[in-house]
Amino acid sequence: MTTGAGPPPAEEGIVGKATAKTTGRTPGQLMPAAVPDAELDRLADGAHHNPHSILGAHLRDDVVTFRSFRPNARAVTVLADLVRIPLEHERGGIWVGAWANPSVPDFRVEVVYDDGIAHVFDEPYRYLPTLGDVDLHLIGEGRHEQLWEVLGAHERQYDTPNGVITGTSFAVWAPNARAMRVAGDFNYWDSQAYPMRSLGSSGVWELFIPNVASGTRYKLNVLGADGQWREKADPMAFATEVPPAQGSVVFTSTHLWQDGEWLAERATRDAVRSPMSIYEVHLGSWRQGLSYRQLADELVAYVRDLGFTHVEFLPVAEHPFGGSWGYQVSSYFAPTSRFGNPDDFRFLVDALHQAGIGVIIDWVPAHFPKDAWALAQFDGTHLYEHADPQLGEHPDWGTLVFNFGRREVRNFLVANAVYWAEQLHIDGLRVDAVASMLYLDYSRKAGQWRPNIYGGRENLEAVSFLQEMNATIYRRVPGVVTLAEESTAWPAVSKPTYVGGLGFGFKWNMGWMHDSLQYLSLAPIYRGYHHSEMTFSMMYAYSENFVLPISHDEVVHGKGSLLHKMPGDRWQQVANVRAFLAYMWAHPGKQLLFMGSEFAQDNEWSQDSSLDWWLLQYPEHATVQQLVRDLNAAYVAAPALWQTDVDPGAFRWIDANDASNNTLSFVRHAPDGSSIACIANFSAIPHEGYRLGLPHAGRWDEIVNTDSHIYGGSGVGNLGAVEATDEPWHGLPASAIVRIPPLGTIWLRG
Repeated sequence: MTTGAGPPPAEEGIVGKATAKTTGRTPGQLMPAAVPDAELDRLADGAHHNPHSILGAHLRDDVVTFRSFRPNARAVTVLADLVRIPLEHERGGIWVGAWANPSVPDFRVEVVYDDGIAHVFDEPYRYLPTLGDVDLHLIGEGRHEQLWEVLGAHERQYDTPNGVITGTSFAVWAPNARAMRVAGDFNYWDSQAYPMRSLGSSGVWELFIPNVASGTRYKLNVLGADGQWREKADPMAFATEVPPAQGSVVFTSTHLWQDGEWLAERATRDAVRSPMSIYEVHLGSWRQGLSYRQLADELVAYVRDLGFTHVEFLPVAEHPFGGSWGYQVSSYFAPTSRFGNPDDFRFLVDALHQAGIGVIIDWVPAHFPKDAWALAQFDGTHLYEHADPQLGEHPDWGTLVFNFGRREVRNFLVANAVYWAEQLHIDGLRVDAVASMLYLDYSRKAGQWRPNIYGGRENLEAVSFLQEMNATIYRRVPGVVTLAEESTAWPAVSKPTYVGGLGFGFKWNMGWMHDSLQYLSLAPIYRGYHHSEMTFSMMYAYSENFVLPISHDEVVHGKGSLLHKMPGDRWQQVANVRAFLAYMWAHPGKQLLFMGSEFAQDNEWSQDSSLDWWLLQYPEHATVQQLVRDLNAAYVAAPALWQTDVDPGAFRWIDANDASNNTLSFVRHAPDGSSIACIANFSAIPHEGYRLGLPHAGRWDEIVNTDSHIYGGSGVGNLGAVEATDEPWHGLPASAIVRIPPLGTIWLRG
């Protein structure tokens, strides 16, 4: 809760200290300050841009004029110090009276409705704006990096002679609106008596309403530039009703963070040279029916047991349609209320941090839904979205595209990224659909897009926005990372902005994902003809800081589960999964695995049901889960697999060309001199007596073998180690004879 700086000066109509004894006059002897009928009518119709100039208390020549907008009232009386000042109905629900006094007193308004009961209210129109000139200037420039502190709904306190006043300030950017009003639980959802004031050229509208507290539901009523009233959710709301309800909710966090040690350590960490093994989760279907706080028990324990270093949540910002998986956001500052309130979400993040697990969320600045109650045509104009349909609509998704060239819109998105990191302690933002932002012709045919000023297809405004977002969040929040889902060959995605890059920390390696899954879908007899699909990734592996994703997109919409992408009988399918996962964990780059794949789920993923946890009663699924647990442990313990992810000199193919045996082998080195050799056999037969080149002679321990009996394999292995001699092979100074299991991968540590 924020505290106001104090009451405004008397001429603005708030608190003074005079009492009735300072005057000898009665209200009936005075004439209130006049207001033209046309202004009163505009106010009564809800179309006045500055209701505070009429309502509240106004001092002139030692006479205070009181006006209160109370439609449907039978009587209205001002309670000022020890005096009751009856008001008269003036026009359209506006009541007026005057009082001789040299200053404006602290006052309340007593209203009697048809029930005959006297209700006492504080008057919203006696308070100064809750935004200062600096805030308005920064908003106008699109440079308010803590935008959430001044826009949206905020509980505030004011000290007055009659005690502390608490309430909520509402502020919204709507520069083309003719008028704004607030409706909610506090006024029976009738906004007529609660018009907001315009704060000039900033485009911000504001109103402080006393006695409105955290938990109150509300909506904004917008009189658009086109003359139409629209009921809107607050773009800056911190909380929302549970969908399909559409209201915003006043929310003040009371969560006390316990993750200080995690944040301090994170600030010193070089994410590119640290282990990162990511478990991708859709919160609604991991185990259906769990709240954020229940997930803080069950999900945290599960992820910690399996040894993943990070979780990545599909979008958690509020979204109206669950079937969008969160990728069509309506409230960018509010964690979805489906699983609890924002502090419940904070509790989940806190619990993950205390367990040593980082939290990445999917963030969606590329597009937003057309729902009439959300961002679309917010003030009767194309405010957040680009007005040009060739720039403002996604033809594939039926959604709207942000106007990245508008400074206030960029500010909204940049501040939102900072908000998730600073206020919700998120460790990383995975930015969805970056390619759709970068290219003007994305999913568009000839004639459906317009070149940029240089004649190219690059969206220069989106490029500038992404660079600004990345530069800002990396500057403000030490240790936070950003990751781009970018599926093209756009250069320098994960290079700093000061060298012309987009500024992301990582890029999803979509090419590796598609090539690998295409290769694995083939029967082993055909794989030799496609061997290059598994080796091509090393041609560009160091051009970016890559994450290797086996994501949700690959196990839906008829693509089948990871298990069912594999050929052969059930044993071969499971063996393929095991071999691939071990190959993936050893390949340069961080790794990401979508939930369910860690135990080889049969069915493709559906957001409408929980994962098939019952499969873990069967050995072929439980053993894959055990392999993932062991891979994570071996990975974290082996600096060669993560400390040199960006150093091409630390990787060497042993043999990239053994296509006839469907076998790939490579070695990776750590700065401490340790090495990991990975040998993957994607054929269905074992390779006995296979001579393998190695960097040095001596003992090489077999630390992973996916064909081990403990994983349900056939048990072909090397009895825990091989001994390398000084016989050169594969261009390396030493070699060893190894047994390579069928559809299996082994790791040797030397």
